[in-house]
Amino acid sequence: MMLLPVSLLLLSDVDGWAKWRGPNDDGMARGSAPIEWSDTKNVAWKRDIPGRGMSSPIVWGDRIFLTTAIPNGEATAPVTGGRGAGGGAGAKGVNHKFVVYCIDRNNGKTIWETVAATLAPHEGYHFRYGSYASNTPVTDGKLLYAFFGSFGLYALDFNGKIVWKKSFPAQNMRLEFGEGVPLTLHDDRLFVKLDSEHDSYMQVYDKTSGKELWRVDRAGEPSSWSPPLVVTVDGKKQIVTSATNKSRAYDWDTGKIVWEAPGLGANVIPAPVVHRDIVVVMSGFRDPNLQAIRLDGKGTVVWSNTRGNSYTPSPVLHNGLLYFVTDNGQLSCFDVATGQPHYRQQRLPKPYNFKASPVGANGNLYLATEEGDVVVVKMGTTYEVVATNTLENASFIATPAIVDGMIYLRSQNALYAIGTPKP
Repeated sequence: MMLLPVSLLLLSDVDGWAKWRGPNDDGMARGSAPIEWSDTKNVAWKRDIPGRGMSSPIVWGDRIFLTTAIPNGEATAPVTGGRGAGGGAGAKGVNHKFVVYCIDRNNGKTIWETVAATLAPHEGYHFRYGSYASNTPVTDGKLLYAFFGSFGLYALDFNGKIVWKKSFPAQNMRLEFGEGVPLTLHDDRLFVKLDSEHDSYMQVYDKTSGKELWRVDRAGEPSSWSPPLVVTVDGKKQIVTSATNKSRAYDWDTGKIVWEAPGLGANVIPAPVVHRDIVVVMSGFRDPNLQAIRLDGKGTVVWSNTRGNSYTPSPVLHNGLLYFVTDNGQLSCFDVATGQPHYRQQRLPKPYNFKASPVGANGNLYLATEEGDVVVVKMGTTYEVVATNTLENASFIATPAIVDGMIYLRSQNALYAIGTPKP
């Protein structure tokens, strides 16, 4: 079996930060990023974002794309679910404008905005962490693909015109936690995974025309929020998905299952990552599990971990090291090949909470917290805090994007550009 290094497969795939976990689907940026900033230092610009959206910004060239949902009417049905379970907040039955923004990353001004649809949601979302615009978009530099889950998939050109669109049956998510699976774009294909409490499945589209290439039934898989990951084994592509009952790899051409591995427990959210011939999948809620699975066509689990796993944030993988943080702020660093921890459940400077995923750049790990701090930790086998940066009245649920020495941070109300833009 010959498995090419992921970097060789994906370096030419995208420009900038064109998808949720960065150029190589591992949370790593190319180049450097600022280390210190505050409200009065190293902020190039800040702009307010209307509505509510937890999707992350993506970047192509001089453009930033992000999505939001803006309420536009009165409720026609009561909200259900209740905050006791975490879900059921939001504005069920209220018309929302589902909006796509294109923003000039040099100054934060709007280049264009497109209302993709105006619809009334059928259920709520998590009262603290959810929104009706939580699915991060993706682009190939020609078209932008904006996904609002039950509220549609929209392919737009770079002038904001909708080229094609798809609608979906309403999803019913566990405890009305809300939707939010990022899109996966690879070569000429767009992958949409829709795991819910009823009728779970994955669809694959031709990215240019929107034609469905194949669909695979995932019956029996409950709600999950982890995106598919494309890997290449012996020259053939597979699509890896992580989920409660079973993690699976599907054949690129047919959707036939290549291998399966026992599942991960409830509420699977972190994205899979791959290092050489090992793919890592993870859950951190009930019955937490991290599995390192050999890409041998059999789904062989070579090591696992049940302590200190991420529930919501996705891991960063770099130079054979896997970094992951718990929702309550404990950071771990493991060797991917062996499963040995270099440090485990290291407490950060404060008792932070996390929903945003870590990102890495130039030897540093950036941890954006709900409390408005971004903690910078040195990457490597020894834990070391480099800096703690605070933005007042900010709370970070969306994952940062890092491009050309700039960090783009979306808070619940605004988008920040950190650093010095290139002239």
